[in-house]
Amino acid sequence: MPQNTTLSTLLASGKDLVLDGALATELEAHGCDLEDALWSAKVLLEQPHLIKQVHRDYFDAGASVAITASYQATPQGFARRGLSVEESLELVALSVRLADEARREHVADNPDAGPLLVAGSVGPYGAYLADGSEYRGDYTLSAAEFQDFHRSRIAALVEAGADFLACETLPSLAEAEALLALVAEFDVESWFTFTLRDSGHISDGTPLAQVAALLGAEPRVAAVGVNCVPLELVTDALGTLQSSSDKPLVAYPNSGETYDAVTKTWGPSEGIQGESTLAGNAALWRARGAHLIGGCCRTTPRDIEELAANMTPREPA
Repeated sequence: MPQNTTLSTLLASGKDLVLDGALATELEAHGCDLEDALWSAKVLLEQPHLIKQVHRDYFDAGASVAITASYQATPQGFARRGLSVEESLELVALSVRLADEARREHVADNPDAGPLLVAGSVGPYGAYLADGSEYRGDYTLSAAEFQDFHRSRIAALVEAGADFLACETLPSLAEAEALLALVAEFDVESWFTFTLRDSGHISDGTPLAQVAALLGAEPRVAAVGVNCVPLELVTDALGTLQSSSDKPLVAYPNSGETYDAVTKTWGPSEGIQGESTLAGNAALWRARGAHLIGGCCRTTPRDIEELAANMTPREPA
C-alpha cells in the first residue's frame, strides 16, 4: 500500500474536494510571457515566487488541492535551455515545495482549513512536444520509451513530497498504460484524467469505458476523469465513466470557451447548453459521480471561489 493514502482515505469517507484552476492564466495575469515551449514551467526558472502566489490565491479561494507547476517541466524540455538533468529535476522538486509553502502559509492564516493536498502534475509526452498533440494523441512511443520519458520526473515529484500524482491531460491509452506501470513502480497514489475526442472517447479514439476498465483494476488509482476539455462534454463523459467504473470521478474542464490548438487562441463556444460555469454545473457533475471538481485553462480564483460556495456536503447515504 502507498505510504501516503490521504487522497483515497478522504474520498472513501465521502469527502468532495475542490481543485484549483488554471495556473498559466493567472501567471499571465501577473505579467508572465508564456509564449514558450516550456509554458508555465518557464516561470519555475524565472519567477518562482509568482507560482507560489497563484497557489496561495487558489487556496484562499477555497481550493483543497493545488496541482504543481510541473505539467511541462521535464529534463528533456529543460535541456533545450541548456540545463542538466540534475538542474531540471531540482526545478520539478521546486514545483512541489512552492505548492507546499503556499499550503503552509494558508493554514497558518486559516487554522481551521480542512485537509489541503499537493498533487504532482505529470503532463503527457504531447505537452513536451508543445504542438497540441495532447489533444490528438497521435504520437507513438513504445511502453519503455514512455516510461523512460516520465520516470525521472515522477521520482522527483514523489521524493519532494507530493501527496499524490495528477497524471493529467492524457490523450492516449498507451501512455496511460505506461504511467500505470510507473505508479505501481513508485507505489504512489494518483488520479488519471484524459482529454476527449467526444463525450465517449479519449483523444486517440479509445472508448472511455475501456479506459475506465483499465484504471478500475489498479488500487493506486484513487480517481479517474477528464480535464482540459470543453465544458459541454463533461456531463456525458462522466455519465459514461460512472456506468463503467466504481472509482470516484474527477473533472476539471476549461472555461466555457473553445481552444484552437493550431492558432493557440481561445474563442466563444457554440456547443454549450445550459450553465457555462463550473459552479453552475457542479451539482450535475456530482450526481454523475464527480468527487473532485476544479478548473483548467482560462479558469480563475473567482471561478473556484464560486465553485467552493456551491460544494455543500453530500447527504449521508
